[in-house]
Amino acid sequence: MSLLPHRALRALDRFHASRPWDHNARFHRWILRQLPERVGSALDVGCGSGDLARLLAGRAERVHGIDADPEITARARRLTPVAAPVTYTAADALTGLGDRSYDVITCVAVVHHLPFTRALETFRDRLAPGGTLVIVGVARERTPVDHLLGIASIPLNVVMALLKNRGRTATRPVSMTARTLPADLTFTEIVREARAVLPGVRLRRRLFWRYTLVWRRR
Repeated sequence: MSLLPHRALRALDRFHASRPWDHNARFHRWILRQLPERVGSALDVGCGSGDLARLLAGRAERVHGIDADPEITARARRLTPVAAPVTYTAADALTGLGDRSYDVITCVAVVHHLPFTRALETFRDRLAPGGTLVIVGVARERTPVDHLLGIASIPLNVVMALLKNRGRTATRPVSMTARTLPADLTFTEIVREARAVLPGVRLRRRLFWRYTLVWRRR
């Protein structure tokens, strides 16, 4: 339950509807910092319009993006230069990966749409030895820490919206047109399940209603 009055929430919703900015894209550069300078292959699960996949092409010899929405993957193809080493598939994130392994697997704001434990097991099994899994996820707020981070994110969210849009109203970017669902697992539950599947995994709560997960396969 939000700690803000409904009137304030409605005002914030109207503000952000007129000045949207992509919270997930904010983590893209952070994701790159978790990766080696050069890798052979990378997989972006839930690639959407391909923004992260195109960035990964600067590190990887081959990048594959997968998304369940054929319309958004078609748009990703149109937005990606023909010469870029990036391919896309419209398929289910858990059943459409095939048998290939990858040096890097990324998944941004998508894993809460999937059966969490099964998704982690699938990513683990598709990660090559020495490979890196990076997830930016969304958790259900429950604890005082969750709520405090959420409250701290509100004014920062307004500032970022103003800076990103230079104070003007704007249309919603392509990367924010995908269908979204609320998270059902709390951060505590996510940590417990992740540690059972990925020994040595590192998780951290973040501002802007996100958490991060990094795991390197030995």
